[in-house]
Amino acid sequence: MAFEGQRILPAAKSMKQFEAIIEGPYTYGVMLETHIAQLQSMMEQARRYEKKILLHADLVQGLKNDEYAAEYLCQHIRPAGLISTRASIIQKAKQKGITAIQRVFLLDTHALEKSYQLVAKTQPDYIEVLPGVIPHIIAEVSERTGIPIIAGGLIRTPEEVELALGVGAAAVTTSNDDLIKYFKKSLTL
Repeated sequence: MAFEGQRILPAAKSMKQFEAIIEGPYTYGVMLETHIAQLQSMMEQARRYEKKILLHADLVQGLKNDEYAAEYLCQHIRPAGLISTRASIIQKAKQKGITAIQRVFLLDTHALEKSYQLVAKTQPDYIEVLPGVIPHIIAEVSERTGIPIIAGGLIRTPEEVELALGVGAAAVTTSNDDLIKYFKKSLTL
């Protein structure tokens, strides 16, 4: 099962959120915004807690988001996965055996069609669909690509999480502390 059965992938936008994730019951977490100087110590800390971090490569401050940056992240930082909107980063992650998550923003029909072309080229391990509050689009992307979907963005209630999961999302990313706490209960039973 994807992400060891986790329905929620808690996403950290700060060190405080990151520390809460690695000290909590979730095995997988997402690091959204960080600085290059923090990466090594963060990953070492995550490994001490036996946590698997999916790193958003496009949001690492001080690091250009290209294939050279991806190579550095894969070889020296070694996260469980890389998330990116960029094809070169997804391809490098796959080449290095790191879980590759293609992030796509579905703003309109044109963006959706461009995303299908991008996904056909990169063949990521997962597609993160944003916003994740459009159930029929989650189902369509899953069916059309055959690639597992992660829903993210604008999901605010447990019902919206369940709806995304119900139409085929493998997991939901969220930085919403209330949702993280709500779904934490199911991990600690």
